[in-house]
Amino acid sequence: MYTILKKVRLTPTIVRMDVVAPWVAANGKPGQFLIVIPDPQGERIPLTICDIDPSRESITIVFQEVGDSTRKLGAMSEGDTLFAVAGPLGVPSELLENYDGRTLYVAGGVGTAPIYPQAKAAHARGLKVDVIIGARNRELIFFEEEMRNVCDHLYIMTDDGSYGEKGLVTDKIRQLVEQGEHYDACVAIGPLPMMKFVALLTKQYALRTIVSLNSMMVDGTGMCGACRVTVGDRMRFTCVDGPEFDGHQVDFDGVMRHLARPDARKYRIATNSEGHSCTLTAAVQSVIDESDRRRQQPREQDPQARQHNFGEVSMGLSDRQAVLEAKRCLHCARPLCMSQCPVSVHIPDFISRVATGDIAGAAEVIAVDSSLPAVCGRVCPQEHQCEGACIMGKKGQAIAIGALERYVADYVREHQTTFATPRATSNGKKVAIVGSGPSGLACAGDLARMGYDVTIFEALHHAGGVLVYGIPEFRLPKQKVVEHEIENLRRMGVEIKTNVLIGKSVTVDDLFDVHHFDAVYIASGAGLPKFMNIPGESLVGVVSANELLTRTNLMHGYEESYATPIVLGKTVLVVGGGNVAMDAARTARRLGSEVTVVYRRGRQEMPARAEEVEHALQEDIHFAFQTNPTAAIGDESGNVKALRCVRMQAGAPDAKGRTTYNAIEGSDFEIEADNVIMALGTTPNPLIVNTTQGLETSPWHGIKADAETGQTSRPGIFAGGDVVSGAATVILAMGAGRTAARAIDAYVRKKKE
Repeated sequence: MYTILKKVRLTPTIVRMDVVAPWVAANGKPGQFLIVIPDPQGERIPLTICDIDPSRESITIVFQEVGDSTRKLGAMSEGDTLFAVAGPLGVPSELLENYDGRTLYVAGGVGTAPIYPQAKAAHARGLKVDVIIGARNRELIFFEEEMRNVCDHLYIMTDDGSYGEKGLVTDKIRQLVEQGEHYDACVAIGPLPMMKFVALLTKQYALRTIVSLNSMMVDGTGMCGACRVTVGDRMRFTCVDGPEFDGHQVDFDGVMRHLARPDARKYRIATNSEGHSCTLTAAVQSVIDESDRRRQQPREQDPQARQHNFGEVSMGLSDRQAVLEAKRCLHCARPLCMSQCPVSVHIPDFISRVATGDIAGAAEVIAVDSSLPAVCGRVCPQEHQCEGACIMGKKGQAIAIGALERYVADYVREHQTTFATPRATSNGKKVAIVGSGPSGLACAGDLARMGYDVTIFEALHHAGGVLVYGIPEFRLPKQKVVEHEIENLRRMGVEIKTNVLIGKSVTVDDLFDVHHFDAVYIASGAGLPKFMNIPGESLVGVVSANELLTRTNLMHGYEESYATPIVLGKTVLVVGGGNVAMDAARTARRLGSEVTVVYRRGRQEMPARAEEVEHALQEDIHFAFQTNPTAAIGDESGNVKALRCVRMQAGAPDAKGRTTYNAIEGSDFEIEADNVIMALGTTPNPLIVNTTQGLETSPWHGIKADAETGQTSRPGIFAGGDVVSGAATVILAMGAGRTAARAIDAYVRKKKE
């Protein structure tokens, strides 16, 4: 799809490419950027949109070969196909509309490329445009003729004087202003030091200055939080709020510290357990006979072995264990377990089939209500839901429902067992689903069974949402489990379009008006990371858990064949107490770091699954309970070196009965750290609500939707999962998807009448 139509080497290290990218070509605007991935092992490369040709559905990109991924991209030829092109991303240039002043554009090096479309757009509107291009020497100057065609005056500056005038771009700015030239705004794009000194100079002249920070991007969709930058007194995310910002307000020193990372080095860890001994838990090693009523414990990798590899920790139940566990079920007349399952799986029915060895029959029962059984069996908090309601758990140990569900899903996959999935005749109606996470996938599965033509739109280059980017391989294998379950949906007729950002590539209104969908379900999740807003959070080495997990899970940063570096120091602190904190801590441990989890409450209040906490302890991860961070401390180079904390003491229960914790005065202390990972929860990306009029939102920027139907304030638009509830569990998101599917079916049928 993303075919290279034209390739031109502009300089020895700068390349121009024209690439087919229909979504970007239809909606991209000057100032926005896109994400390019040359091949499946490549990095996500952020590049500004240089030009657009709607007639060929193509875009022009210009990039400099500076690393493995850009060199790999530069080695591709006309006719080759890129793995992914996602966009448009970011906010269009603010000077495109409601502005009629004279503008000075300042381009440094490869920054000439993003300056060109802005100058071109301004010139087309009849505005006065001057352009300064700066480079080290003549060899690095490009787009000269193109730029002359879209500006009133073009000034070329080279460091060595080999072309144009000798000097820096700031020399020319000073000369123009002091000789009486008046500009209403200045736009500077290029190397960070250049933009910094341009902004310092223009501030002296009170000349409004806009800079572009797209070089900070990692993921590009607002998910990882790596591109955060301090603008004035606020933390902003470059990919969501930018990439353009007020140059007089940007903390350039902080930005440059983040980008001046050590030489990329990767921790290479075995991706499976080969060469390591795997042990059985004590319960499984004991002799079990048919009369044994104890809960069967899944086999696990030895903790000392698994903390050095990304192979799955739990190896599941054996055939014999599964049958023994299934026979413990009482098959209650009123199964409380089923009532507590958010997707209402007929639990006693599938368990009874396992007990008789009819695994295919068990899979058929589950498939009626769940399209992701192998996922749910691994990551759902069963202890708080189905297993928490199990009558066997009232006086002993609950049935291992999650382990049995996983066993069934794994068995049919490994034995390539097939069975008919109930599906109605096509009804000719189309439903669009935004997001391919658990909520979107569950909704898609139910609608496909009802006969709908379902299309899922996913912003990233792989489907799966949080299942792919958020949950580590050692808990949820991606290729073996997630991709297999997604492929099941494809076989049902569900179409999945990746690299499409709803709100940028196409709007929700376009889905109705242009693409003629009958309903839209928004399941875009809550992927924007939170921070504590304490001093020092902008230090190098302070990152979000999303960034670490995205690099390891989605981008395979721990594998040699992928060009996605992960740099962690010897000592890592993880702030938080939920499942994401456990995932981040256990990932950092596998990358070779000594890890301590810092949590402001006690262990009993931790929202993380008990199993995940226990696994972390087994893997030599330390915990600092009743400890609350107050500031990150940096060294003279701007790198984090410690976390200042205060000790907390338990107080009276709050209105919900949860123990409160208060700071102990004078108990401040510091914990040394090479990295601090913030795992404090997430909020929804505002992209969709900002581009969809009439969509009511909650105070925390989530979408308001009816709890019983998922219906939003806009007819035909439904929403569910984390974008409505806030960050929650996979199974709750799936439940919301199933609820919405039923409501969408009722809505479309009523509309048809």
